[in-house]
Order: sequence, then structure tokens, then C-alpha cells
Amino acid sequence: MKKKIKPVIFIIALIILFGLIYAGQIAYERLSYTKDKVDLNEYYGLTDQTQAVLFLNDELMEEKASYYNEKYYLDFDFVQEYISNRFYYGEADGILVYTGPSATYTTVIGENNITSTAGDNSDLGYPAALLEDGQLYLAVDYLKKFASVNYENYVDDGPARIRIYIGSEHESLTGTLKKDVAIRKLGGRKSEIVSMAPAGTVTIVEEMEEWSRVITADGHIGYLENKNIKDIAPVVVNTDNSEGKVALGEYTSMSLGTKVNLGFHPIGGVAGNETVSSVLAGTKSLNVVAPTWFSLEGNDGSISNFATHDYITAAHAAGAQVWAAVDNFNNPNGCDTEAVMTHAASRANLISNLIQLQAEYGFEGINVDFEQIGESYSRSYVEFLRELSVACRANQIILSIDNYVPMNFNDYYDLTEQGIIADYIIIMGYDEHYSESEEAGSVASIGYVENGIKSALEEVPAEKLINAVPFYTRVWTTSGGQLSSKAIHMSAVDGFVSEKGIELKWDDATCQYYGESTASNGDFYQIWSEDAKSLEAKLNVMQASGIAGVAEWALGFESSDVWDVIANYMAQ
Repeated sequence: MKKKIKPVIFIIALIILFGLIYAGQIAYERLSYTKDKVDLNEYYGLTDQTQAVLFLNDELMEEKASYYNEKYYLDFDFVQEYISNRFYYGEADGILVYTGPSATYTTVIGENNITSTAGDNSDLGYPAALLEDGQLYLAVDYLKKFASVNYENYVDDGPARIRIYIGSEHESLTGTLKKDVAIRKLGGRKSEIVSMAPAGTVTIVEEMEEWSRVITADGHIGYLENKNIKDIAPVVVNTDNSEGKVALGEYTSMSLGTKVNLGFHPIGGVAGNETVSSVLAGTKSLNVVAPTWFSLEGNDGSISNFATHDYITAAHAAGAQVWAAVDNFNNPNGCDTEAVMTHAASRANLISNLIQLQAEYGFEGINVDFEQIGESYSRSYVEFLRELSVACRANQIILSIDNYVPMNFNDYYDLTEQGIIADYIIIMGYDEHYSESEEAGSVASIGYVENGIKSALEEVPAEKLINAVPFYTRVWTTSGGQLSSKAIHMSAVDGFVSEKGIELKWDDATCQYYGESTASNGDFYQIWSEDAKSLEAKLNVMQASGIAGVAEWALGFESSDVWDVIANYMAQ
């Protein structure tokens, strides 16, 4: 009987042993860590050897850097969006430009030299910009000379990688690894290995219950078990790159020192200067006059000139500075604004002409009134404004820029940048409804003014913002089902409403007097009148917003009683 029991026990023992071995294998398979490795090019989405992995602060970017001749380059559009929009690509000239407060720095695409209007000339030792397959790339080392940017790069293990830091300080959540540990593609022991993270500091990008996503000290990103990460704490890292940075100086601005009351003065020709004494005689508290003296004349940056010394003398005698206006629409011969803006030589010639005229006539300011700028060359227009601001700053000339009321569709005028480089930004707080409008309406309702100022203040400091008000209105005629309008001076409103038999009534919605009438032939007339009361409502909004002042389009269009309400605003 005992002989029969022994084989049974042996068989049971074997079964248990094999069971334990199997269970051990299962446990081992479940608890062990895979040694399989990812394909790093596939993991990072790299498609060729010129691409480099790109981190921006603590984020792995979908965009890639480029790696040429041991230098890192970034896509120009990426630089514009994330680092600085002050780098300008002059495609027509094949140049890269950076304009700071006191100088413009230029390098030819593909070349090593950099020149500046301050007289500097240096060899970078590498191309600042490269054009590859029609796409522009900027060297990160070149960006460091101008922008608040620094970086770390890694080429020793796997594909080239670069981690870019924006700003002089960078705050991260960090931890410490006491030993080298494998980081993995996903959070789990069976996930493939990305790399061996070296002992030292890791940046924690995302914390989870058992695993965390980290950036390692050697520039890889993946997942680590939390048990391996010690001393987790937020840390502020100094990423200042002041060493080797170009000394750009600070943006400075000139101020009138008081509220601005600027009257635009349409000249129309040299003979128009003779009206200066008469148009200024009836004004009150006017401290700036902007005559329409200069207009683009040729694609080389030449301008027409209506300025006279006598005008300056008369304006100064009336207690007003002269901010000479330059526009792109008043010259009868016309020119191509895009051609002027997109060529460095034309921009430089235009600026030189303006500075020479200022030296000759002694006006205090330049007012830029360029309208209908196309989005396709808007960056060139803003670059012109930067370059003009350098010249104005160097010569102590006040720079003001006229703009439409900011809307989503015209945000490429970049009021934020204008608010930095210019002394004053003037928004033309009128033309809510204009000659091509499909419906009749106010030129400048109170809501339009309020929203315009509110939107502009999101981009421009209050002490630099001026709101322009209309000394005109529009009369609307609906005849045979067709709508048309014409602008009339404020001083002509009484005559028009009398002629058409219109009774004006105050409209609280627009803060204007509104009237309408129907002629015997069926023509229907409408008017939203501008007068002293409607203007006072606008000035109250401006006072409440704390902006720099008021401008008027245009001197000679007004009724005399408006100057009392403007003077009251100026005295507040």
C-alpha cells in the first residue's frame, strides 16, 4: 500500500512544482520591466536627419527644429509666433532684419555678416538665416542676440534635441533621480524604453498616481515611476542670456506733457497753408495741428511736399506744435504702397526724406496716416514704422500713427507693437458707416466709440492713445430703392436739415440727433447729426477711460460751439 502512495505523492509534488514555476513565470512576466527600446526617430516623429527634437520650456512641440552644420535653426513662422515678431523677413531683398529701439540690424539670407545702422559690422561665423525649399529658418544663436531666449542642446544620445527657454526666468516642477533609471514611452513596466535617464534633475511635466511624464537632464521625454523621483518641488531656473546679447537699449517715448488736442488740417496744396491762421483763430485749447503736407509720390520712397516756414510760424504763434502728416493716398500721381514698404531702400529713402524735411522746417512731430494696408505686406508696414521710430527717437521727433478702430479683420496692423515703438497712437473713431456701407447709419455712434477705445486699450497704453472724432457727418438718400450718401461738414448740418424739412430728435442709443424726411418725389433722407452735444458724449467716454487726448478730422469742418466742450474736456 505504501508503494502505491509514494508515486501519487511524487506526481502531486511535480504538479505543485510545475504550478509554482508557471505562477512564478506569470508573476515575473507581470512584474518585470521590458528591455525593449523604442525607435527614437519614430517616437519623436523625425523624418530626416536634418530635423531635431524641439522643446519649448517644458513642452515637447509638434514642430521640429533643424540641425545644420552643428547649428540649430527654427522655422521663421515659429519664431514669429512663440519667440518674437520683431524679426522681419525682407523677401524682396533677401534679408533678415531686426529693429530695436536705436538701430536696425540686417543680414543677407545665407550669409554670415551682420550690419547695423549704428555702424557695426561683424562676422557671425554661421548664417543667421537659411532658405530651404522656400522656407526661411533662423539660427537660434542669432535669436539669442536680440530676443529673451536661451537654450540647452543634446546630440550625444539619439537624434539632435534642443530645449528653448523664453524669458530670463523659468519656473518648473522638478525632482531628483538618485541613480540612472530607464524612462519609458508610456506609464507601465511593459512600455518600451526611450532612454536611460541620468541621475540628477528631471522636469516633471505631468504627475499621475504611479508614473509621471518627465523631461530628463539629457533632453529626452518619457515616463518614470514616481518611486524613483525624490525631492519634488517647484524651482525657478535662471535662463538669462545677457552674455553675448546685442546692447539694444530701451524703448523710450516722448510726451506732450499734457492732454493732446490735435486738429488735422487738410491742405490740398501749397496755397492751403494760407488758411492756417483762419482755421486756428476760432479754436480753443488746440495744442497740436497736423497739416497734410506729405504724400507718397514714387515707389522709391519719394514724397510730395507742401510745407512752408510761414505755416510753422503761424502755428507756433497760436500755441500749437506741428506734427506733419504723411499719407499714402493724397498724391494725384499715386504710387504702390506695397512696393515702398517691401523694399529696404525705399523705406530708408522715405524715412530719410521725412527726417531731412523736419530738419529744414523744424516741425515737432511726424504723423503717419497710411490707410488700406494689405495684410500681405502688413509686416513690411510695421517694419517701416519700427525703422521710422528709430530715426524719430534719435532726432527727438514725436511719432504718432493713425489707425482704424481695431477689429478682428484689421489686427494685422499690430497696435501692440505700434504702442511700443510710437509716442502716440490715434484711432480714427469714425467711419462706422461710410460711403460704401450697405445700410444707413451713424458715422460715430457712442457705442462705436466706447468699443473702439476699449479694444485699443487692450493693446495700447492709455497714456499713448488718442481718439479722433469727426467734424463731419453723412446724409443718406434712398432713391428708387438705391442707397447713397455724402459727407457734409458739421457746420453745414443746419442748412441741410432746413432745406429738407427734417426735424432732429435726440437718440439715446447713438447719443446723436437723428432726423429723416421724405421728399415729394419719394426720396428718403436720413441724418445722424454731429454737434456739440454728441461730441460732449464722446469726450465723456474718453475722459472716463483716461486716454491721452482727442484729435479732430478736420479743422474748418466744425461749428464754433464745439470748442467750448473740447476746452472743458482739456481742462479736466
